[in-house]
Amino acid sequence: MTRTIVAAAGLMLAAPLWAQFGGEPTVEVASAEQREMAPTMQVAGTVLSRSDASLSAEVEGRLVEVADVGTRVAAGDVVARIEDTTLQLRVAELEAEINRGEARLQFLDAELDRVQRLAETNLAAASQIDQTRSERDMAQSDLAVARARLAQLQDQIERTRVRAPFPGVVVERVARMGERVGIGARILRLVDPESLEVVARAPLRYYRFVLPGDRLIVDAEGDVFEAPLRTVVSVGNEELHVFELRLDIDRPLPVGQTARVTIPTADLREVLAVPRDALVLRGSGTAVFVIEQDGTARRATVSTGIGQGDWIEVAGPVQAGDRIVVRGNERLRDGQQVEVRISGGEPDPDDDSAMAGPAPPQPDAVSP
Repeated sequence: MTRTIVAAAGLMLAAPLWAQFGGEPTVEVASAEQREMAPTMQVAGTVLSRSDASLSAEVEGRLVEVADVGTRVAAGDVVARIEDTTLQLRVAELEAEINRGEARLQFLDAELDRVQRLAETNLAAASQIDQTRSERDMAQSDLAVARARLAQLQDQIERTRVRAPFPGVVVERVARMGERVGIGARILRLVDPESLEVVARAPLRYYRFVLPGDRLIVDAEGDVFEAPLRTVVSVGNEELHVFELRLDIDRPLPVGQTARVTIPTADLREVLAVPRDALVLRGSGTAVFVIEQDGTARRATVSTGIGQGDWIEVAGPVQAGDRIVVRGNERLRDGQQVEVRISGGEPDPDDDSAMAGPAPPQPDAVSP
């Protein structure tokens, strides 16, 4: 019994020593900064392809080939084909007619030469020369017309092949193989999924606060990123009072996906800002922890203002350059001693507490 009491007493005495020499909480800090910010709002947008086309028939006929939905094609690939049998028969007919015309023209050229030689010896009348020359000229004209008709037919045959104007994916097939289509009838829709943009509309009163080249924050259903603003277009609708923004994006998002674009609603102004992770929300209000030179954490109550990305404006007993806790602040107490690491994991060389050396060794356990 005595040995048990002594051991218990030893543990009770050692407990305060463990608490005293236990490790200080480690926190990560970042500096409060003066930044240029502006109030913002989010506007609705949609992910679209810059290359999106409905391909239509340019000649009338029966479809004998149509690419399936999901087919990926290169620029110039045939995605649909219209029957060209009738056109090919007319081409064969015209080619035969041209051959006959060329033979007749060759004969009339030779005949004209012969008549002209006879006329030199008064063996042929001038009227005979004129008649032969007229027949030769008409043959030339008929041959030119036939060749033009052949070129038109060959162009029509080429138009029976519907080609992709740009690389992309077939996303919709309107007409099916075997159907008869007329000139201008939609056959399929082709989209380039790698040439994407976000198109959004915003109230016209904010038009002057955005410029081409600005980088705006886009939230595509949880995928948040920055994108350059390519162009700003005044829609010109007196009833809507909106303007259009087009932003280039370089990530594989599905065409048609909704997105929200953050735009400024006033001019930039300089504010004191801290990372959003620095904010501690408790019943007594919003606060941040400022690390003093001696390594203690000071609780500073702040009010928040403009937010931009991971940073937010604060007002309160905080100055630019103050070390603000951004990791490990959830359970900090005002005045608590901490071990400081700069955001990224390195010890802070400005932290005096880090120079105090290692903590004293813990006491040995009391033997029973």
